[in-house]
Amino acid sequence: MKAPIRTSLARLAALFGMAVSMTIATPAQAEVTHIDNAQLRRLIDQGVPVIDIRTAPEWAETGVIKGSHLLTFFDQNGRYDAAAWLAQVQKIAMPEQAVVVICRSGSRTLPVSRLLDQAAQYRTVYNVRAGIGGWIKAGLPVAAAAPVPLVSGAAVSSSAGHPAGGASGGASGGAPGAR
Repeated sequence: MKAPIRTSLARLAALFGMAVSMTIATPAQAEVTHIDNAQLRRLIDQGVPVIDIRTAPEWAETGVIKGSHLLTFFDQNGRYDAAAWLAQVQKIAMPEQAVVVICRSGSRTLPVSRLLDQAAQYRTVYNVRAGIGGWIKAGLPVAAAAPVPLVSGAAVSSSAGHPAGGASGGASGGAPGAR
């Protein structure tokens, strides 16, 4: 894992800690559920949205799960804008709906899953334990990522298998001024 991403993970962990301390008096949210490929396939078949939080170069390198929503959380420098990212997620699924998050190996999605669960109060959050790497290693299918246009230096999210801009739209992580 690159140093900027490790630093960002530490900052996100601190943010998560603050969010947890602020929500102690509120009703407990469900825990993040870590899933394997078989469980992911079942959730996809049930129509649960999959959000791929990797960067555009990563999507291009490995491909993506068909139908997944491409919404970068950490940019290539490890920066993120949690509030802007959560606003984009709410265009895909509301807090009362289940959502799956996936990255390369499951490392980046762990704190992001907790952010969705604790700070954003999503009731059902699934983290793909082995990430897209485990999916590919198991010989499961991937699709080419749709080209992701740039808007003011920030990638626009799209849905795999759909024309860019035909899905959730909006700026993704790493917007100028992001932490």
